[in-house]
Amino acid sequence: MPLPLIKLGLAAAAGYYLYNQYRRSRASGSTTNASDAIDDIELPSNPTQDEKLDAGVKETFPASDPVSIARPDETAWEREQRLRRSN
Repeated sequence: MPLPLIKLGLAAAAGYYLYNQYRRSRASGSTTNASDAIDDIELPSNPTQDEKLDAGVKETFPASDPVSIARPDETAWEREQRLRRSN
């Protein structure tokens, strides 16, 4: 009975060793260059909402912040008041 347990233990140790070797050999971190994504952001005069959104996505790369193309200095209440005045 002890011989199968020893074989099982050796197989588990070998698997653990090989797994650690594999994990160490893999490149860690991002392999993308973030500066390449934001170097050429240009908006035409009078850009559309889609063009603004595309530029916003490029500016936030590689971060995970949500993209916002609205005026950052305007609160929801101010926007509501501005829309009421324009109607």
